[in-house]
Amino acid sequence: MDLGISGRTAIVCASSRGLGRACAEALAEAGCKVIVNGLDAERLKETAKEIADTYGAEVIPVAGDVSLAETQDAMIAAAGTVDILVNNNAGPPFSDFRDISREAMLKGCVQNMVTPIELIQKVIDGMAERGFGRIVNITSGSVKQPIPGLDLSSGARAGLTAFVAGVTPKYLDRNVTINNLLPGMFATDRLDSLISAAMKSTGKPKDEVEAERRGAIPAKRFGKPEEFGKTCAFLCSAYAGYIANQNVLIDGGRYPGCW
Repeated sequence: MDLGISGRTAIVCASSRGLGRACAEALAEAGCKVIVNGLDAERLKETAKEIADTYGAEVIPVAGDVSLAETQDAMIAAAGTVDILVNNNAGPPFSDFRDISREAMLKGCVQNMVTPIELIQKVIDGMAERGFGRIVNITSGSVKQPIPGLDLSSGARAGLTAFVAGVTPKYLDRNVTINNLLPGMFATDRLDSLISAAMKSTGKPKDEVEAERRGAIPAKRFGKPEEFGKTCAFLCSAYAGYIANQNVLIDGGRYPGCW
């Protein structure tokens, strides 16, 4: 399916691996010029080359912490014109809420709430002036179904969700949308870290912990990153202009509610 965004320019934050990379790949496949980002400059350079070679797209690596203004500005400068923004960032580690210091709370909120808002502030007016813009925030299924031990991540991402809900309606008549993608358990490094934390806290072997996690998912498997990336690309497409302020949950049916 032609998504109608060939020639558009996309920034995908934290995209050297995992779900961010899957989104970058899907947008490159759709014909976008893609700015990829990550902390490890060598890994990022390799990622950019692999995506460019696979899809024949222009892929520009910008290394650095996306929470820093200089990294944000460097990504925007590399893009030139930003048509698509995919906000993504590492989440706080698994932790008992009683052990989270004030400093850690502030850092988590900056990573998962403040940083995406800052980037939206920097690009959304230009999108509105040109009459096209797609913003997708990668949050978490824990926004709808909080996970004990990921309380800081859940809280910061829920804050972002509420914040952008008030922003989105102001731009819809100029074909600029904001939506949120809520991943469940996907086969990524993030899942590996959560499984390791569960092994440490329970003393159970990896196979048993993984089996328990898969067993809690009606689909009985972990998600594939490419499934997530393709969904992101559609929300960024020319055909998604009437989809706004939605929390798109991709969790294999794990969330038990209707809403």
